[in-house]
Amino acid sequence: MDTAQPSTVSTRTVTFRIWRQDGPEKEGRYDEFRIPYAKGANVVSCLMEIQRNPVTVDGRKVAPVVWDAACLEEVCGSCAMNINGRVRMACSALIDKLEQPITLEPMKKFTVVRDLTVNRDRMFEALKRVKAWIPVDGTHNLGPGPRQSPHDQSTMYVLSTCITCGSCLEACPQVTLGNDFVGAAAISQARLFNMHPTGKMNSEERVRSLMGPGGVQDCGKAQNCVKVCPKEIPLTTSIAAMNREMTKVLIKDLFFQEEEKKGHAGPG
Repeated sequence: MDTAQPSTVSTRTVTFRIWRQDGPEKEGRYDEFRIPYAKGANVVSCLMEIQRNPVTVDGRKVAPVVWDAACLEEVCGSCAMNINGRVRMACSALIDKLEQPITLEPMKKFTVVRDLTVNRDRMFEALKRVKAWIPVDGTHNLGPGPRQSPHDQSTMYVLSTCITCGSCLEACPQVTLGNDFVGAAAISQARLFNMHPTGKMNSEERVRSLMGPGGVQDCGKAQNCVKVCPKEIPLTTSIAAMNREMTKVLIKDLFFQEEEKKGHAGPG
């Protein structure tokens, strides 16, 4: 006689409250969705489930939710969004560790493109401003480069893990839609490329790029950036380091100004 017990189907569900916005100038709203619970699911997999059947809890068929994602392993930085009021990566946000209903909103320090997708151009423009790259003269073999100490290598490795997700800007009280503060990520990248043996040739140029409006002096030292960085980059250490470099450049400028005054004054 067959004594196998019938399998029980879980009726547990997960409820999402998701911000919907059809465009940058459009009015926004929340739509609520309910999907079956899956153990170990993250926010991205749940968004995929909603995308397959975008029907709200009140039975309305709506357009699929729009969001950004690529690597699904906290490397690309594209799935950053506000989850239950805190900016974080949707791919590493596990449902089992979130309170319901789970509220998903786009980052507020960037212009909304649609729903949870935002325009991160301000971050890329900031990287251009600080020249966050190494200039290469030709592609021929130049031989071995300068040696680097293990200490510098380890420091640079951590700084190089930045994924340009925008979390540090989203958490920063000094960053608003209406200002041009470059934010912690660009400042830290300027430090990274200034430590590079070839990048040092343009180090003063990078430092000076951070001395104008929207530069390091706009930082209010809130330290929120460190708390939300998914890669645990020591962003405030980078800001302090670039502050010191700025001070050196300012002192040099003052010295040359004094020398010029003496030169113009002529012999006494």
